[in-house]
Amino acid sequence: MKPGYVIVLFMVARFSYLNHLQCSMCHRQYAADQLQTISPCCSRPLLAKYDLAAVAQDVKRDEIARRENSMWRYHELLPVCEEAHVLTLGEGMTPLLAAPRLAPPGLEKDVRLLVKDEGQNPTGSFKARGMAAAVARALELGASGLVTPTAGNAGAAMAAYAARAGLPAFVVAPEDAPQACIQQARLYGAEVALIAGLISDAGRVAASVAQQRGWFNLATLREPYRVEGKKTMGFELAEQLGWRLPDAIIYPAGGGTGVIGMWQAFAELRDLAWLQSEHLPKMIIVQAEGCAPLVRAFEQGNTVMEAWPSSQASTVAAGLRVPMSIGDQLILQAVRASGGTAVRVSDDAMMEMVRYTARSEGMLIAVEAAATLAAYHILLTTRFLTPEDETVLFFTGTGLPDIGNYSFSM
Repeated sequence: MKPGYVIVLFMVARFSYLNHLQCSMCHRQYAADQLQTISPCCSRPLLAKYDLAAVAQDVKRDEIARRENSMWRYHELLPVCEEAHVLTLGEGMTPLLAAPRLAPPGLEKDVRLLVKDEGQNPTGSFKARGMAAAVARALELGASGLVTPTAGNAGAAMAAYAARAGLPAFVVAPEDAPQACIQQARLYGAEVALIAGLISDAGRVAASVAQQRGWFNLATLREPYRVEGKKTMGFELAEQLGWRLPDAIIYPAGGGTGVIGMWQAFAELRDLAWLQSEHLPKMIIVQAEGCAPLVRAFEQGNTVMEAWPSSQASTVAAGLRVPMSIGDQLILQAVRASGGTAVRVSDDAMMEMVRYTARSEGMLIAVEAAATLAAYHILLTTRFLTPEDETVLFFTGTGLPDIGNYSFSM
C-alpha cells in the first residue's frame, strides 16, 4: 500500500436484526430465512427472536422519534430484512387519546383513561399491522400466493397488502361475516369463499386451499409474523407515554395475537433498557359471554383452554366469535404473569358502549372495541381497577363498516 493511503471501512446498518425462530413451547430454534408455519416439534406457534444485544449497541432509543410516522420506525425489531421489501399503506402510529368521559357517570374527573384508536389504520382495524408484516415477509421469502381464514377484518387487510405486493390472494370467511369486510377483500382483488360455520371451519378450508395451490397460509399464529406486526402496538404505547407503560391494558381477545405481541414487545423493550422503569401493565382480556373460552380457562385456573362448542358460539362481535386459539397458552401466561384478569361481557353491554363512546367522545368504534369499555366499567365496579389506575383501552377497529347494522333508539 502506498504511503498516504487510508483504508476506510463503512459499517452498513442492518434493517432487521431478526436472528431465528423459536418454538413457543420447547424453545427449539428454527431458521428464519424460509417460509415457516407452526413448530414441527410441538405444533405450537413459532416466535421471532432478534439479536437484542446488537440492537442495543447500534440503535439509540431517541433515534426512533426522528423516523417515519409508521410502525416501520421500529424496523430493527421487525422481520422484513430488506427495506425494499417493506409494504406500507401508512399503518401504525395510531393516536393515544385521553377519554375521561368514557368513565361511568360521576368519575370523569377522577379517571386516568386512555384509548389507542386502531380504527385509524389503513384498512380500518389493527389487523393492518399484522398483515403488513406477514405479507411483506412472505413476499420476501418467495411466496407465490396467500390464503387466510377470517372473521372479517383480517381478510380485508390481507387482501389489501396482497394487492400492494402484487400477489394473488384467497380469503375464506363464515357466510355471516361482516359484509363490509367481505366487499373490501373483493375490491382489493382477492377471491372470497363464504362457508357455513365459524372461523375454525374457515381455517380448515383455508389450509386445504393453501395446500392445493401451493400458496402460503397466513392464519392467525400459524405463521410467525402477524404477531410481529401486532407487537408494534406495544412499542408505540411505550413511546407515546414517554417510554413508560400504563397500569393496565384492556384488550378484546379473539385469536389473541395482540396480547402475545405486546407482551413480547414489553420484554424486548425491557431487555434493551429502553423503558423508564421495570413496571409492566396488567394485561386484561375481554371476550363475549357467548364465546369466552379464554375467560373460562382463566377462571378455572387452566393453562390451556378447551374449545368453545361451535353450536354455542354466539355474539354480535364477529371478531370475538373464535372458539379456539392456538395461542391460548401464551395469552394465559401473559395475563397471569402481569397480574391481569379475564372478563366476559354481554352483547347488550357492547352495543350500549358503542353508542356511549360515540356520544361521549365522538368516536365510532367496532363492537369488539366496545367490549373493552364494558369491561372497564365492570372492573371499576368490582374494584379490580381504581379510577387512579392509568388504563389503556385498545379500540381495535372502526365502527364504520357496521353502521348499517346498528338499530339504536335515539
